[in-house]
Amino acid sequence: MLLNWTVMILYNYFSAMFVGPGYVPLGWTPEKSQDCMYLQYCKVCQSYKAPRSHHCRKCNRCVMKMDHHCPWINNCCGYQNHASFTLFLLLAPLGCIHASFIFVMTMYTQLYNRISFGWSSVKIDMSAAKRDPRPIIPFGLSAFAASLFALGLALGTTIAVGMLFIIQMKVILTNKTSIESWIEEKAKDRIQYYQTGETFIFPYDMGSKWKNFKQVFTWSGIPEGDGLDWPVRNGCHQYSLTIEQLKQKADKRVRSVRYRAVEDYSGVCCPVTKGVKTFFTTPCTEEPRIALSKGDLILATRGLKHWMYGEKILDSAVDGGIRERGWFPRKCVEKYQYDSEMDQPVDGEKKNR
Repeated sequence: MLLNWTVMILYNYFSAMFVGPGYVPLGWTPEKSQDCMYLQYCKVCQSYKAPRSHHCRKCNRCVMKMDHHCPWINNCCGYQNHASFTLFLLLAPLGCIHASFIFVMTMYTQLYNRISFGWSSVKIDMSAAKRDPRPIIPFGLSAFAASLFALGLALGTTIAVGMLFIIQMKVILTNKTSIESWIEEKAKDRIQYYQTGETFIFPYDMGSKWKNFKQVFTWSGIPEGDGLDWPVRNGCHQYSLTIEQLKQKADKRVRSVRYRAVEDYSGVCCPVTKGVKTFFTTPCTEEPRIALSKGDLILATRGLKHWMYGEKILDSAVDGGIRERGWFPRKCVEKYQYDSEMDQPVDGEKKNR
């Protein structure tokens, strides 16, 4: 039984790793040219982002139905490997539960056979068992320590990976991804903030948990569809989600604030010279840090108490250049005030007068 668990766990693990999530073809455009207005354009892949796809900075490609980038498989979890990844999250805790049961029963029986009960004390002799039959594998003090350590690993894996499985099943049964759940939450916040009166309905929820389940898990092991076009519920548009993403992107630009760097920052994860609070409150995320030089302009989009996230506007950004995005200490910047009419906002940023 343990061999069966091992084979199934490793099969799904390596399937999720090597099959991959599926990538949007380079240079992809929708069949109807007028649909381009509903989609975001990826400058790196030189193509439009298909519905439900997102660009992964680690893979450097637009991933179809991207859920997240998983460091344990060194790949993204998406359209093609979502089922294998979820099965791995299910089988790993089940195998660890089985192993934990074996460890517990082994230690119990071996310790029971080595305990001597006296009138005033209880002694444990790990050198030999007091009763027959003797174990096939010698069980001494080192074996007991190894079994106890392995039991801790098995229980820890069961809890940690089991929680990830529950999270994945919640999004699968609503036919969402982790990113799409976040987009839906931001849509509610945007509507509430501007009091527009509109209602956002997630377009890919088929209305039935079983139908949503079959969108990921199939008997053939091949997910439904081609990863580019998706069935939508009645009353929803094919590009309902992408239109909402465009609205959120425009809203982020409007609500972003321009800052100027007043101190140099090397881009290290935990800067020692920027204060104790900045050092210990560094964001727990895989998102990068950006190095700052005094005088750099940054467009901040979100922030914490001692850290901010934004885009560093390079000298060539006005002419269509690239931007560096990441976290930086809040104490290194101050709000930028426009000094003259020559200072123009970048990419539609509203100028405060």
